Amino acid sequence: MIKAVLFDMDGVLAFTEGFYNRRRVRFLQEAGVDVDPAFDGTGSNDAEIWERLVPGDAALRERLHREYRAYSDAHPTPWAEVANPQARPVFSALKEDGLKVAICSSSYRSLIEEFMEQAGVAELVDLAISGDECSAYKPDPDIYLRAMAALEIGPHEALVVEDSPLGIEAGVAAGALTCALVPPVGVELDQSRAHLRVRRLVDIVGLVQASA
Repeated sequence: MIKAVLFDMDGVLAFTEGFYNRRRVRFLQEAGVDVDPAFDGTGSNDAEIWERLVPGDAALRERLHREYRAYSDAHPTPWAEVANPQARPVFSALKEDGLKVAICSSSYRSLIEEFMEQAGVAELVDLAISGDECSAYKPDPDIYLRAMAALEIGPHEALVVEDSPLGIEAGVAAGALTCALVPPVGVELDQSRAHLRVRRLVDIVGLVQASA
């Protein structure tokens, strides 16, 4: 029986990847770095993305990454535009059914908190955890194992909702039933490792109810 649903954020609760891609490229271009304007980091974690953007020079990569944090603060994520409009209704329905809700994202905690506040879901979230607080990023299962421990549930009592191959692998490795949200048109992600796939976030509610 499912007792908690553990959601990834980017690509599931908010469609941020396109904005993030454009913001990184714009920053690097303004910094005079030669970067492919079509660069796409969808489905990757932050460390992997920056290794791809600035290969072969760890010192330069670290400096640019640090400067990008300030640039991001000056060009914040437009949560009202990118938030999945089904997030709050889904969280509300799950809570009404007595389930716990967690957000398990590789994003910085500050971004998770921004999303929760501006999407109006903070009071519906039992636990939020960032990849920065874990021993390793997805596909390592640590983020999901930590969430399960904090929620006092076992893997067989958790449903993980992801979109990217790395996130799906993390959910599967944690021993949880792992569901992939089909990406928007034009975004290609290998979701073959997921146990289930849904086209709409709201379908998660029926999935959980059917498992009761």
